Formats: sequence, C-alpha cells, structure tokens
Amino acid sequence: METLAEQLKAFSDPTRLRIVRLLEHGELCVCDLMEALDLPQSKVSRHMSFLKSAGWVLSRRNGKWIYYSLAEPDSPIQADVLAALRQGLPQVPQAMEDYQRLCHYLETKNPEKCD
Repeated sequence: METLAEQLKAFSDPTRLRIVRLLEHGELCVCDLMEALDLPQSKVSRHMSFLKSAGWVLSRRNGKWIYYSLAEPDSPIQADVLAALRQGLPQVPQAMEDYQRLCHYLETKNPEKCD
C-alpha cells in the first residue's frame, strides 16, 4: 500500500502531469522537456527524479544528457492509472499547448545533439 501511495504522489504536481503527457511522444531528453515546458533544467530534472523514483519513468544517459521514457506499468493499478492519464491529459488545455510546443521544437531541433 505504501508503494502505491508513493506512486500516486507523483501526480500531485501539475508539472509532473504535464511531463507524463509529453512522454507519450516517446523518449525525450531533458532539453526537449525544458523547451516544451518552458522551465529551467534544475526544475525539470527534479521532477524527473521524482517520477523515476516513483516508478513512472525510465532513464538512460547518453553523454551529458539524460533521456527519459515512460516505464511499463508493473501492476494492474499502475496500468489503470496510466491509461486514465493517457485518455484524460490530451484534453487539458495546458497539456495540449505543451505537446504542440514540443512537436514544433522537435521539428526544428538538430537531431544530432541537444542544445
């Protein structure tokens, strides 16, 4: 029960909900998230650390950048919560704006490196 409570706490912050919506796009680096959310690296990294420790995201390092993706659910409850977020978040105006900003940024980003 405590693990579930910790996992659900991850979504008590609007920024972390916004991040989950963006990760629906696929694996993203911190610079991608910074651009889409219009937030500094330290804030994005702090939220990513929280989501990772709660089991919602995975990370991998490539040079100086860390890339994040949504983790596969490890329980039926986690799968249900993620499914509800996948269905509901695209309807939230701020999440839609973030996603559009991300898509525009990725269209113009140099695929060879992060800024």
